[in-house]
Parts: sequence; C-alpha cells; structure tokens
Amino acid sequence: MAKAPYRPPVPGPAFIRLLAGFADGPLPTTSPDISDRLSQWVDWNRAVALSRALDGRLPPVAPDAPVFDSAEQAECERVRAVLVAAITAPAEGKRTLADDPAAHRQHCVTLQRAMQAATGRLRGRLRDMLAHLSPELARLAEVDAVMEQTLSPREQSLLAAVPALMGQHFERLREAALPAPTAGDTEEAAPSGPSDGWLARFHQDMQDVLLAELDVRFQPIEGLLAALRPR
Repeated sequence: MAKAPYRPPVPGPAFIRLLAGFADGPLPTTSPDISDRLSQWVDWNRAVALSRALDGRLPPVAPDAPVFDSAEQAECERVRAVLVAAITAPAEGKRTLADDPAAHRQHCVTLQRAMQAATGRLRGRLRDMLAHLSPELARLAEVDAVMEQTLSPREQSLLAAVPALMGQHFERLREAALPAPTAGDTEEAAPSGPSDGWLARFHQDMQDVLLAELDVRFQPIEGLLAALRPR
C-alpha cells in the first residue's frame, strides 16, 4: 500500500490544517498577512460602506426588533446541534457509495448548503436583536451586515472548493488501498478491490472537515451572542 508523503504542520485554524493535509503540491510554511488578503477581497465600494458604518453617526435603535433571551440562546444551540447531528450521522449505503465519489461530493454540498442557510438566518436575527439594544450595538450590527455582504461571496467561493478537494482525497485513499499486483496474477485471479478500511477513514476525514467548517461558520454568530449576553 502506498504511503502518503510527510507534510509539515500548517499554521492556522483546524479547518485550514485539515484541508491542507488533503491538498496536492507544496504548502506555504507561513500564513498570508490578513490585511494583505483582505485588501484583495474588499473593493472600494465595500470599503466605503464599511468606513461609513464605522465612522458615521450612530444609527437609531430599532423599536420593534426581537429581544434576546435564554430562549434565543437555546435556539442557537439547537440549530448547531441539528447540524452536528446531520454531519455525524452514519453514512447510508456505504458499500453502494464506495465507488461513487460524485455521491460523496453531493453529500458534502448538501451539508454545506444546510449550514449556510441555518447560520445565515441566525446571524440576521441576532443582528436585529443588537439593533434593539443601544446605538453602539446597533452600529455593531450594521458593521457585521456590511462585513457579511463584503466577505460572503469570497467565502462561499472558497468553501465551494471543499467538495472537489474531498473528492480528490477519496480517489487517493481508494487507490492507495488497492492491493499491489504480483507477477503471478492473471486476469482471472486479479487482486480483489480495496477493503472497507479506507472508506471508513474517508468518512471520518470528511466529517472532521465539515465539523471544522461549521465552527468557522459559527464564529460571527458567537461574536454576536457575546455582544448580546448581559454583562
């Protein structure tokens, strides 16, 4: 069985480290400067909108926004638990899907869409609650809205590459698990296909990646929750 080449550890969040382990080719030894990277993502129109949100007059407090309470906190926890359960649910028809990388990629896409929809709803609702509390927190909600509009297209473009990357990882694991042919093998007595061990590893790897992606998607929500919780 072929062994994967050694890769030095990659700095960064768990999500980045996991994906880096599945990538082909050399990896950078240092993370790019965040300010340089943001300058490539934020065009001048978005930069002006962000500047206005940061430096303009404090926005008025919204009179009819929903109020944050323990039930809202519990709802955020419930939504996250539902997504975790969907990601960690036992894969159905493992043998049937073993030779179908497209099915695994589609499964990954489906879970990503569920995460995007659920976290988007939560984020918008929490911003509405912030806008109800004070002019300062209303400004924070406005800044978060601009940041979401600015960074979401780039974020979704990058996350859309995950299913394809996992598909490549699937192919490498399957190929590495195939028994090496020997000189005495004939067409009738060719080595059997790969065992299920590689597939179990793939399922675990994809689960780990999706859970790490969920953590990334919940970071803005955790920030809004921290601002909403009473001091």
